[in-house]
Amino acid sequence: MAIATLSNLRQDLSKIELSGLGIPFLVLLIISMLVLPLPAFLLDFLFTFNIVIGLIIIMIAINSSKPLDFSSFPAILLMATMLRLGLNVASTRLVLVKGHEGPDAAGKVIEAFGEFVIGGNYLVGFIIFAILMIINFIVVTKGAGRVSEVIARFTLDAMPGKQMAIDADLNAGVIDQATAKARREEISQESDFFGSMDGASKFVRGDAIAGLLILLINIIGGLAIGLSQHDLSFSEAGRIYVLLTIGDGLVAQIPSLLLSLSTAIIVTRVTTSESMTEQAKSQLNNPMAMFVAGGILLLLGLVPGMPHMVFLTLALAVVGLGIMLSKGANKISAQNDADSLRASAAEKANKEELNWDDVDQVDLVGLDIGYGLIPLVNPETGGQLLPRVKGVRKKLSAELGFLVQPIRIRDNLDLTPDTYHIVMNGVVRGKGEIKVGREMAINPGHVHGTVEGIPTKEPAFGLDAIWIEPSQRDYARTLGYTVVDAATAIATHLNTLLRDNAAELLSHDETQQLLDKVAGRSPKLVEDLVPGKLPLATITKVLQNILDESVSVRDMRTIIEVLSTESGRTQDADELTAAVRPRLGRMIVQSLIDVADSLPVITLDPSLEQMLHNVLQQSSSNQGLVIEPKLAESLFKALAENTQEVENQGHPAVLVVSPGIRPWLAKIIKHRLSDLTVLSYSEIPDDQAVKVVATVAVDNSN
Repeated sequence: MAIATLSNLRQDLSKIELSGLGIPFLVLLIISMLVLPLPAFLLDFLFTFNIVIGLIIIMIAINSSKPLDFSSFPAILLMATMLRLGLNVASTRLVLVKGHEGPDAAGKVIEAFGEFVIGGNYLVGFIIFAILMIINFIVVTKGAGRVSEVIARFTLDAMPGKQMAIDADLNAGVIDQATAKARREEISQESDFFGSMDGASKFVRGDAIAGLLILLINIIGGLAIGLSQHDLSFSEAGRIYVLLTIGDGLVAQIPSLLLSLSTAIIVTRVTTSESMTEQAKSQLNNPMAMFVAGGILLLLGLVPGMPHMVFLTLALAVVGLGIMLSKGANKISAQNDADSLRASAAEKANKEELNWDDVDQVDLVGLDIGYGLIPLVNPETGGQLLPRVKGVRKKLSAELGFLVQPIRIRDNLDLTPDTYHIVMNGVVRGKGEIKVGREMAINPGHVHGTVEGIPTKEPAFGLDAIWIEPSQRDYARTLGYTVVDAATAIATHLNTLLRDNAAELLSHDETQQLLDKVAGRSPKLVEDLVPGKLPLATITKVLQNILDESVSVRDMRTIIEVLSTESGRTQDADELTAAVRPRLGRMIVQSLIDVADSLPVITLDPSLEQMLHNVLQQSSSNQGLVIEPKLAESLFKALAENTQEVENQGHPAVLVVSPGIRPWLAKIIKHRLSDLTVLSYSEIPDDQAVKVVATVAVDNSN
C-alpha cells in the first residue's frame, strides 16, 4: 500500500512543470520575509537580487517597440514592489534587533551603502536619500502616474471608434475574419494594459511614500531601542542606527527608482516598429545640431574664468561627432543619387528602344474613371472605391467558384470628369455618371415623397434615383429611398456586370487552376480526365456554359465526375453541359425555393411543348431551335406576362420544360427575359416539392 502511495505521489510530482513554480515561490518568499527573521547573508543576496530585477526590467522597457510587448509589466511591477517592501521589513527587523553589534549587523550590502556610498556621514546620507526621494516621488512617479491616467482614459474613449473601423474594413473586404479578430484582441489588450498601468502607477507612488515613512520609523525606533535597551549614548545610537537605516533606505531606493523609470518609459512609448534605442539613433542623427552645440561650448570655453580644458574638449568632441554624422549622411545621399541616376538612365534607355514591354495587352476587367472621380480612389481623402472593388472581387470569387482576376482602376483623361467606364477585354460594357460628395437615393418603386437633388438613373438596374446631399440621407430613408454612397454605386454596377458576364471571366488558366486544386485531394480523378478523355478547351467551354446560366462551378468534383463518365458518349461541350446540370440540380434549385421549401414553377402547355419538340427535330443541329416569328412573338409575350405575374406574387420566375428543349429554349429566352430561369424536369431533385403557379399556352390557330 505504501509503495503504491509513493508511486502515485511520484507520478503526480512528475506532472508539475518547474518553470511554473517561479511566481508562487516568489510570493511565498515575500510572505516569509514579512513574518520570519532572515540571516544577514540571505538579506545581502536578496538585496542584490532586487537590484538585478530592477536593471532587467528597465532594459526590457527600453528595448520594447510598443507597450504591449511588455504586457505583463503591471503584474511584474506589483511583485517587484512587494519584494522590495518585504526586504524593507526584513532589514528593519535585523537593524533593530542586531544594530547595536556594529555596522555589519544587517549585512554587507547595507554596510557598503552606509559607509562607502555616503562616506559614513549620516547627514550626507540623509540628504542624498531626500534627493532620491524627491526625484522618484515628485518627478518620475508623479509624471508617470499622470501619463498613465490620461492614456487609460483616451484608450477607453477611442475603443468604440476603433471597433467600428475594424467592422467597416471587414464588411468592405479589406481584411479577413482572422485579421479582424486579431485587431479586436489587440484593442482589448491595449485597454486592459493601460487600465492596469493606471492602477500600477499607484503602486509606485505608494512605494515611494512607504520608503520615506519606513526611514523615519527606523530612525526613531533605532534610537529608542539603543537608548533604552542597549544603554548606548545618544550620539553612539544615532551613529549606528541612522547609518544603518539610511544605508537600508538607499539600497531600497535604487531599485525603486529603476522601476519608476521603467514605468515612465513604458507609458510614454510611442507604438512603432523600432525600439527606444533605434528611435533615438535615427531621430538624433542631426549634424547641424551637433555643430551648433559644439560652437556654443567653444564660446563658453573662451570666457575668462571658465574651465577651458573641459569646455574645449567637449566642444571638439561634439564637433567631431557632427563631422562623422555629416559624412554618413553624405554617403547615404550619394548612394541615393547614384541609384536615382541609374534608374533614370535605365528609364531613358527603355524610352529610346522599343520592346515587347511597350505593347500593352488589354486587361480582362478594367475600370476607367474621369479625373473628377480620383478622390474616390485616394485613401488619404477618404476614398472607399478600392476596398469596395476588392470586396466585389472577393465576393464574386466565393460565389462563382474561381478566383476573379484583379480589376485595374485607372484615370482616363478622355472621359468627362464625373464619368466611369467598365471595360472587359478592351470593350466598354457599362458606364455611369457619379457626383462626388453626394449620395444616391434610389427609388425602389414605393416611396412616400420626394427629396431635392439631381435626377439620375441607377447604373446597375436603371432605376430612378436622385443625387442628394449627405445631410439628407436619413430623411430620404424615412421616405423609403435606398441610399448608397458614390463608391457603393460603382461597386454595385461592377458586381452586376461581372456576374452577368461570369463566363468571360473564366479562361484556360482558371480552369487549369481549378483542376489543380481538385487534383490536390483527388489526383486520380483529374488524371483520368485530362488530357486522356477530354481536352482542356472542352472542359473550359463546359464551365463557361454553366456560368453563362448563372450557376456556380464550386462543386468541381461533381462536374469532373460527370465529364469523366459522359466523355465516352460525346465530346460536344453543349451536350456535356446538359449532362452536368442534373447533377448540380440541388445547388441550382436551392436559391429558387420559397419560404415553405417549395419550388414554384411555370410550365408549358403540353401541346405547346410538343410543338417545340417537333420544331427542334425538324431544325438542323447547326441552326438550333428556329421558331416561326409569329409563334415566337406569342410565346415571348405569354412568358413575359406569366413572369411578371409570378414575380408580383413574390416568387422567382422558373420555367420547367423537358430536357430535350431546355438548352435551346434557355438560349433564346436569356436575352429577352433575363429574370426567367429555365430548368428541365431532370434538374429538379426527386425529393423537392414543386408547385405549379402558371401554365403558358399559345393560340396558334391563326
